[in-house]
Amino acid sequence: MTRLLHLDASPRPGRAGTHDHGSHTRRLTHHFVSRWHSLVPDTEVVYRDIGANPPPLTSVEWIEAAFTPAENRSESMQAVLAESDTLTNEVEQADILVLGVPMYNFGPPAAFKAWIDNIVRLGRTVDFDPQYGAHPHLPLEGYVPLLADRPRQAVLLSSRGAHDFDPGRPLAALNHLEPSVRTALQFIGIGGFHSIAIEHQEEGGEALAASTRSALERIDRLVEQLHREMAGVPLPA
Repeated sequence: MTRLLHLDASPRPGRAGTHDHGSHTRRLTHHFVSRWHSLVPDTEVVYRDIGANPPPLTSVEWIEAAFTPAENRSESMQAVLAESDTLTNEVEQADILVLGVPMYNFGPPAAFKAWIDNIVRLGRTVDFDPQYGAHPHLPLEGYVPLLADRPRQAVLLSSRGAHDFDPGRPLAALNHLEPSVRTALQFIGIGGFHSIAIEHQEEGGEALAASTRSALERIDRLVEQLHREMAGVPLPA
């Protein structure tokens, strides 16, 4: 059975196009999950709304607990790591991560960065061994991605106030969202990465409408592509 982790990081409730002042990224993630369900009805979906309920920030107590061997952790240390353990379990068990993350000030919202910091865990999702060779996804020596045990896919669905942030476009160098998310997830072993974004949010009007239509169409194509790949069906030439 396919498992999806559906995560929304926007603090805006509701979905654009359905609710007043709703979130564009929530609209995209809902569209992806709905399309996937239409192809694979028995898919298990775990939903996590970190926009409404942000994960805890990294603290000195968290660091002390995370870097203490599991067998030596006190009850208070285990309590400090409890939510991080839950978030990490959700990532470990997922086949596809569907991440709705708006671009705020050229990067991710604080809640999403807190989620990343909770799931990049030494001994849980990544390890270090000086004898280990090259990292399979990043040019790093000695780092062992513990989630490279099987194929996993990450789908980053975003929204941007301005436009031209995609690779090769004039503002690509200012886009610190997609590159940082890709790096963190590939660091722990999630090799598949796909990103689709809505632009022109500030401009609105037909520019935003056209960008939204394009994003939804690309999601439809991506759902079909991933479904075929996971089902072992060769893609047409």
